[in-house]
Amino acid sequence: MNQRRFLLTFVLSLASMLFAAPLRAAEAALTEHAKIEALINHLEGLHEATFIRNGSEYQSKNAAKFLRGKWDANKKDIHTAQDFIAKAATKSSTTGQPYQIRLKGAASMNCADYLNAQLKIIEGVKS
Repeated sequence: MNQRRFLLTFVLSLASMLFAAPLRAAEAALTEHAKIEALINHLEGLHEATFIRNGSEYQSKNAAKFLRGKWDANKKDIHTAQDFIAKAATKSSTTGQPYQIRLKGAASMNCADYLNAQLKIIEGVKS
């Protein structure tokens, strides 16, 4: 009986190690591509926010589509989520004006500041 219990415990322990290790690795290995996707998806989901580009206001869905297009057009220069924020989501390449975001009931803020804070949340960084 003791040998049987030992074998059962051993098998269960081994199984939990084999299945848990890949899960922990997957959680820790959030790719830069996935982080950028998460940022864009987050913006798209801000239904009551306004995105301001070159003085014009846009809904979050249009802002997300625009930033995805900028990312696609500049993929050779964008390798990290930080690159995405700095090179695609900070300012207009035409006018140099910073992109702004205004959440419902709040003042406008720089989109880059907002996305950098959101990236910390995505990465699980405590500020």
